Amino acid sequence: MSSFFHIDIAHLVQTFGMLGLSFIVFAETGLSFGFFFPGDSLLFTAGVLASQGFLNIWIMIPSLIVSAILGDSFGYWFGAKIGPKIFSREDSFFFRKRHIERTHAFYMKYGAKAIFLARFVPIVRTFAPILAGVGSMPYKTFVRYNSIGGFAWVGGVTLLGYFFGKTVPHIDQYLTPIIVVIIFVSFLPIVYEVLKEKKVNK
Repeated sequence: MSSFFHIDIAHLVQTFGMLGLSFIVFAETGLSFGFFFPGDSLLFTAGVLASQGFLNIWIMIPSLIVSAILGDSFGYWFGAKIGPKIFSREDSFFFRKRHIERTHAFYMKYGAKAIFLARFVPIVRTFAPILAGVGSMPYKTFVRYNSIGGFAWVGGVTLLGYFFGKTVPHIDQYLTPIIVVIIFVSFLPIVYEVLKEKKVNK
């Protein structure tokens, strides 16, 4: 099926199965190194595979929603524990301060809604729950936006893949360009913010 940057995403999904998908979704939304994972493309591909009978859509979606909600919750409590120290943490292989700074700007712009909106923005969705914990967002507020976002992100992207898999003949032939488009579109908000920031600083 699809191959992107020499990684066969469909083969990756089939190899690691439901457990692997659940871990990736949890890690991308709850662990600081999770921004490496291509969550959108994995969810879409999982939906396509489910439409071909490789995965059970009715088991997969609830499982991944739970993983997404738990991942964000873990990120929140991690942020609450380390607090403002995260802003002075040095860069490492798994951590880049610029990701925190961009997510902080996103968080300051959208407030509590950032927890929902961040689900659809790579990198930002990894650090938004952490910053919510750092900023002591009321946990009830966080859980509400976390849950709604988890349902919308997992359900929306996975069902989109399932729909395409059911309606487009020989979808495997078009999966790579579709994934490229998904990744391009998902990074547009980040590109926009970076360009706007450069324009302001000129």
